[in-house]
Amino acid sequence: MGYNSRRPHRVPLISTTNRKKRLQFAQAHQNWTVEDWKNVAWSDESRFLLRHSDGRVRIWCKQNENMDPSCLVTTVQAGGGGVMVWGMFSWHTLGPLVPIGHCLSTTAYLSIVSDHVHTFMTTMYPSFDGYFQQDNAPCHKAQIISNWFLEHDN
Repeated sequence: MGYNSRRPHRVPLISTTNRKKRLQFAQAHQNWTVEDWKNVAWSDESRFLLRHSDGRVRIWCKQNENMDPSCLVTTVQAGGGGVMVWGMFSWHTLGPLVPIGHCLSTTAYLSIVSDHVHTFMTTMYPSFDGYFQQDNAPCHKAQIISNWFLEHDN
């Protein structure tokens, strides 16, 4: 019949509401020029693992080879470590790269925003024509963060 068992591709879950918001954003900005996009500074967090990926490892071996060194995957305590960072960039330059804890709390994010975003934006866009773009992570949408941006919207 042509069917084979295989692992499905992993894709992020995007709600219907967020799909609509993404489409609205794309439609609202479809006529922006490169010059317009040069006024946008982007930010995000990322985690880098030192030992392995988060995916499941698979090997091929015969039944009696399961303890053969070529069929083993070594492990270390606590997963081998890694680092999580927050950073931002624009058309013009790279911004700060800030190491953060295991997860980013609202308080930690407020500290990053107040220490780094405002300085970067006022330096790169002294005429206040820049836009700061972030994703919809829960700590980005917290009321204290929204209030900070409203107070510093100049």
